[in-house]
Amino acid sequence: MRNRLIVMARAPRYGVGKRRLAAGAGELAAWRFQRINLSRLLRRLGRDPRWQLSVAVTPDDGALPRDAGRIARQPQGRGDLGARMGRALSAAPGGPTILIGADIPAISPAEIARAFQLLGGNDWVFGPAEDGGYWLIGARRRPHLRLPFAGVRWSHPDTLADTLANLKTKRVAFVAQLADVDEVSDLRGLDVGVSRLVSNAPAAAA
Repeated sequence: MRNRLIVMARAPRYGVGKRRLAAGAGELAAWRFQRINLSRLLRRLGRDPRWQLSVAVTPDDGALPRDAGRIARQPQGRGDLGARMGRALSAAPGGPTILIGADIPAISPAEIARAFQLLGGNDWVFGPAEDGGYWLIGARRRPHLRLPFAGVRWSHPDTLADTLANLKTKRVAFVAQLADVDEVSDLRGLDVGVSRLVSNAPAAAA
């Protein structure tokens, strides 16, 4: 069964999303980051034949950046993050399925491939985030998928710990810890190429 990779993404819209980043860097920089990082991520991961890539987008009618290429999209639907991730995992055809966030510039094909490799001998795989959450979650989906999101405190230092507490009887593996971009200080820490694009990208809407 084919590996499936789903990017959980908010459609880039000026003045919507990345509120903490916008508070420090301004609305334009926050919008540019969302648009540029999502485009780069989808182009980088969409070329790899080791998985089938799609995007679960919110809002449900949200449009992806034109320069991201032609990628299958699906609505995230209603509910908190756990409900939306659970819906994406449950709706995927059988086989190893991984969800990732769209705000982590350091995601690489090698790290995704490592996560799929780990699912060969584990039930679940996680990519921890520096803030206590996770940028990646993957399920082996054999034979039935029991979601681990009950009682999880989202956007909390114990988000990962809460999720793992629901998986005590399962085999769990981990890939590298990465950082997402929430604050203006995170934006300054990006590689020079991304930082320049965020600062100088044209203001035309995607």
